[in-house]
Amino acid sequence: MSEASNPVQAASVIILRPAAPRRFEVLLTRRPEGMAFCGGMYCFPGGTVRNEDCSDAVANRSRGLTSSAARTIVGAHFSPRRALGLWIAALRELFEEVGILIAVDENGRPVGSSPERNARLAEKRSALAAESISFLSILQSENLFCDTARLAYFSHWQTPARDPIRFDTRFFLAELPPDQTPLASSYEVAQSQWVTPDDALRCFAHGEMPMIIPTFASLRTLADFDTIESLFKEFAYRKER
Repeated sequence: MSEASNPVQAASVIILRPAAPRRFEVLLTRRPEGMAFCGGMYCFPGGTVRNEDCSDAVANRSRGLTSSAARTIVGAHFSPRRALGLWIAALRELFEEVGILIAVDENGRPVGSSPERNARLAEKRSALAAESISFLSILQSENLFCDTARLAYFSHWQTPARDPIRFDTRFFLAELPPDQTPLASSYEVAQSQWVTPDDALRCFAHGEMPMIIPTFASLRTLADFDTIESLFKEFAYRKER
């Protein structure tokens, strides 16, 4: 079997924030031009699922969604740990690429923001990107747990068989945590930008925001909703079809 016939599991997060008067914006990131996959394209933060994302150790550092519940959502062809690993990978990639950490403390409270913690997390995020530390070690050292309940399953896309680089990607929805601001750029992000789905689609139509089909289709679906509340009401308990 050729490599092209075996897409790599991946996860991506569509981050949302309210926008006046009742609409919402999404976070789009533009990939650096020189990247092998989707270089120069606008997309949502995300990346490959790693073995560590599916480990017992990381699962024990998550709250809100059990492994069996994750498997119920994405299907029995996943083991419970591999299913939950999709949520973990999405949260890890979100932190690694744009610095947003969706986590809670041991009492279930959302991660607090302070200059000291922000400085520590920024340093650890850089080390994570350089692969000198693991996401698990960051969670352990900060005594934090992935808040998987904050991610709502959204959609599933697979790169066509004809493409040389292929991904089998699950997309999730999450609202921007209070007091957190995404990085303007990082090693995998040339630029991050808040935009309404309608404006993003207009920019695409004018050739100003190149994007692949999953990004365009996601934005088209999002444009049908007026509020974040209505969007989560629709997708909060959706299973993969």
